[in-house]
Amino acid sequence: MKKASVYTRGGDKGETSLVSGSRVSKGAARIDLYGEVDELNSFIGLACTELEEKNIDEKLHAYLLLIQSRLFDLGSNLACEKEFATKYKLPSLSGEEITKMEEYIDLLNSNLEPLKHFILPGGTKASSLFHVCRTICRRVERSLIRFQSTEELPENSVKFINRLSDFLFICARYSNFLEKKEEHLWKP
Repeated sequence: MKKASVYTRGGDKGETSLVSGSRVSKGAARIDLYGEVDELNSFIGLACTELEEKNIDEKLHAYLLLIQSRLFDLGSNLACEKEFATKYKLPSLSGEEITKMEEYIDLLNSNLEPLKHFILPGGTKASSLFHVCRTICRRVERSLIRFQSTEELPENSVKFINRLSDFLFICARYSNFLEKKEEHLWKP
């Protein structure tokens, strides 16, 4: 049986293929954008690993795996020109998923003290990882907005990413809460 090769050599000259087969520069804004989505997904995976290793909140861990799948959905749409998305039957982000995330934010937040001051990122390792995820998510959001000036974005992508950054912030606070770690307030 012949092994599948990990390398194709197709990108050796600085180009890559989109879902449609079109070749584009690896330096194109589209490639940067879905690369940032992939980076966010990888860091969420790292945060999931921390939750799993410490056996912290299995339901949250399971939901984060679902979020990772939705990020793959977003990445696949960003890797395809809008006019080909229907042809390739790419999965889309639904408004229902955003509502579900809002409900989960509200659920986790109901366990936390209301914020009266900004908090410094940190605390537990899980919390710190979620703060890193949140900042990467905000970068993805800024890139989406820039990309939107030249290309049509996948439906609900900005809303999903905006809500995800809120969710990751709450995950950071909730992780500290679960491990009984005090949050440090910003004192200007």
